[in-house]
This record gives sequence, structure tokens and C-alpha cells, in this order.
Amino acid sequence: MRELGIRVKRARLSVVVAALLGTLLLAGCTIATGGAADVAPAASEPVAAVTESPASGSRGVNPAAPISVTVAQGTLQDAALTNAAGKAVQGQLSPDRTSYTITEPLGWDATYTWSGTAVGVDGTPVPITGSFTTLAPDTRTSVRTNIADGQVVGIAAPIILQFDGPIADKAAVEKALTVTTDPPTIGSWAWLPDDNGARAHWRPAAYWAPGTTVHVDAKLYGLDFGGGAYGASDLSLNFSIGRSQIVKANAPSHRMQVVRDGATIMDIPVSYGEGNENRNVTRSGVHIVTEKHEDFLMSNPPYYENVRERWAVRISNNGEFIHANPLTVGVQGASNVTNGCINLSLSDAQEYFGTALYGDPVEVTGTRIDLSSADGDVYDWVIDWPTWQSMSALA
Repeated sequence: MRELGIRVKRARLSVVVAALLGTLLLAGCTIATGGAADVAPAASEPVAAVTESPASGSRGVNPAAPISVTVAQGTLQDAALTNAAGKAVQGQLSPDRTSYTITEPLGWDATYTWSGTAVGVDGTPVPITGSFTTLAPDTRTSVRTNIADGQVVGIAAPIILQFDGPIADKAAVEKALTVTTDPPTIGSWAWLPDDNGARAHWRPAAYWAPGTTVHVDAKLYGLDFGGGAYGASDLSLNFSIGRSQIVKANAPSHRMQVVRDGATIMDIPVSYGEGNENRNVTRSGVHIVTEKHEDFLMSNPPYYENVRERWAVRISNNGEFIHANPLTVGVQGASNVTNGCINLSLSDAQEYFGTALYGDPVEVTGTRIDLSSADGDVYDWVIDWPTWQSMSALA
């Protein structure tokens, strides 16, 4: 019986130990399972970083400023910038597809919106969103030039940029102006007084070489002119210099010569301004041909009004022309009797008219009053070269 009791106790002890081991194993499994459920793996962030320039939400953006979207750690799948009407702005994707740059100027006071997708090196797409608004300037200043694209001009023709409003920051404007010539030509911009806005003239140090080609590039759109004014548009111009033709006009001689490429092709009798009053003195100095009219009505109140003249070549804005006047033929070559113009016979005037180009120099000498700013807007060649250079905003 004692042995049987011992066996029973051993059996019970084995059951208890087994139960305890089972409990511990179950507890261990419960702890492990519980830990895995409480600490979930974190979601990975897209690695592609998109940058817009200007930043989204920007206002007062200059429409000529560089505009782009770029991505780091990825490539651009597609990108577009559209205006408020939904029209896409022209742009260019870089070869490595990491940037998209706008290639056309934007409009004023307008909102533009980005769209598209970038894909990171991790394969995760990132949307391209954002918008900005361009500035609304107080004033948009326009510019025009005196020479037409493709025109052939004379050897004294200046390049004139006429602005339709005042310019506070002339230096900023002048830095945006480029004149390229072949052959290379020394020249300079100068700012001349103007009652209706502002004027910049470029001329060479000496007359142009015949055959010179000229390219003018004015990057003015969106440029801050100062005083709340901005450039309304760019300007580009190509022209060339024709043959050399110079008019030699010595008033005391009562004659006029036309010199073409060094050879005198006309030597004719003329009559200059009478000179008994300041108003009828033909001004001395280098004039230039600015316009031509086969028929022109001339007025100089109270002395005469709407008088028809033939073969009229304007050489200044003070009313000086080289033109035909049959009424003075009898004294041409012998006496100066005009109101300041240079009078020729009908046949001589017609012949000279056919040879004249815009920008041809007319060198008047021998009178008591010099050409000046009081005589109009083109008196460039009466200003000596050092003084002309000092009239640049960048001098």
C-alpha cells in the first residue's frame, strides 16, 4: 500500500509539472503575439521633392522672371503651367527630366497653375500642384524706333529708341540694350531731353562704314523702369548701312555738292536762308536726311501757309528742307534769300531727291547759328564724342 501511495504522488506531481510547463508556454506565446500587434511598421514617405519657382502662393511675380518646377530624387513624368483660361504655357523639359522651364513670357496680373506628376526613385508618384499671380504694374511703357527692320540707311543714321513715358531708372534700361555690328563699330547710347517721354540715341563715334550690318536687341518686357513703370515689350531690329553719301552745303558759296563714295556726283547752284533774322538762318552743323516727299505743303506762319513744294527732303525738325523752288531760280548760285531751306531748281531737286537715303549727312557750314536741341530731335552729330559718351546713363 505504501508503494502504491508513492506511485500516486509521483503521478500527481508529473501532472502538476506538465500543467505548469503548458501554462508557461502558453504565456510566452501570448506575449510574443501581443508585441507584434502593438508595433506596426511605419508607412514610408515619398522621396521625390518637388520645388516650384516662384513658390506656390506668390503674388506680384514679374512675368519675365524665370519660371520652373524641379524635382530631386526623382523625375518628372509630366508637367504643365496653365493660365486662368486653361491654356498651357510653352515650356521645355530638361533631358534628364528633372526640371521643366517656361520658355515664353507670361501675362500681366494673371494667375497661373501648375499640374503634373513627379515619380521618385522609390517609384512613388508625387502630384505637382500650386499657383502664383503675376504683378499688375502702374504703367506699361512702350518703345518704338526710327528705323524699320531690314531698312538700308545712310552713314550718319542714329538708332533712336523713343519711349512713350518717362524713365526713372535709365541705367537699368540701358543695360538691357545691345547693339551688335559687323564690322565692329565703336559707339554709345546717349539720353536726350524729351518732352513726351524719354529718348535714347545710339550713334557711332564717326560715320558708319558703308555696308555695316547692325542688330539691335532690347530686352525690355517686364523690366522695371522705376517709378512704377515696366517695359511693355521687347524690341529687335536688323538694318544695314548703304553707300556713303555726304551733302556739302557751304552757305557763302551759294552752291551744294553731293559726294558719293568720295566722288562728287552733283555740284549745283542753290540758295540758303537769307539770314537777316535768326528765324531764317540755315543752321550750321551736321544735319541728317529724315524724310522725303515728292509733294509737300509747307507752312511758316505768319510768313506763309500751305505752300506746295516739290521734291522736299527734310534735314531737321525746325523746318529745314532741301527742295525745289522755281521762285528763287534766278538767284540760286548768287544770293541767299530763303526762309532757311536750301532751294534748288526743279530738275536738280528731283535728281538729288532720287539719291537721298534716311540718315545721309548734310554738312552745312558758313552761317552764324549752329544746329542745336532747339532745332528738333536729331542733332546728334553736333555733339562732340566725349560729351556724347558722358550722356550715357552708364557713363
